[in-house]
Amino acid sequence: MNALNIQKGMSSHSAYDLRDPNSQIEESHTLAIMVENEPGVLARVIGLFSGRGYNIDSLTVAEVDHTGHRSRITVVTRGTPSVIEQIKAQLGRIVPVHEVHDLTVEGPSVERELGLFKVRGQGEKRVEALRIAEIFRANVVDSTLESFVFELVGTSSKLDAFADLMRPLGLNDLARTGVAALARGA
Repeated sequence: MNALNIQKGMSSHSAYDLRDPNSQIEESHTLAIMVENEPGVLARVIGLFSGRGYNIDSLTVAEVDHTGHRSRITVVTRGTPSVIEQIKAQLGRIVPVHEVHDLTVEGPSVERELGLFKVRGQGEKRVEALRIAEIFRANVVDSTLESFVFELVGTSSKLDAFADLMRPLGLNDLARTGVAALARGA
């Protein structure tokens, strides 16, 4: 942060976009896309990414307005500032897309992900897995004599850290939902 407490890239409190559009540094961005809930829309949105060689780090989609038949697609992608601007512009031109918001640039947001972790182990490794799960506030959703299944909700980095600690203790399987995100405030 600089002396004015303005973070680089934050434009919600300023009339100026502080990002360098010519930067070649890749950044991670979370995009929230409101679309018509009809067949083929997700394929068109995803086709835009794959057709131009853009990677998707995370993807979630669900209907959020039953009466208006609208769905929200949350995409986490990486790219230079110019690539991200190009992605947003191209998404905005797809007919069933109503809104495109870059939550990374527009201000503070809340991002969460759900993960299920199957950890196999016996003896002291089982006890240690339970201790770590308690520290991370993970819930035990299944337990057998050979394994546990833990449920953990948090940021992607929290899930990554939990997985890293569980690997030496017998992490056997892992499923993650992808990022769900909303802008903070009113």
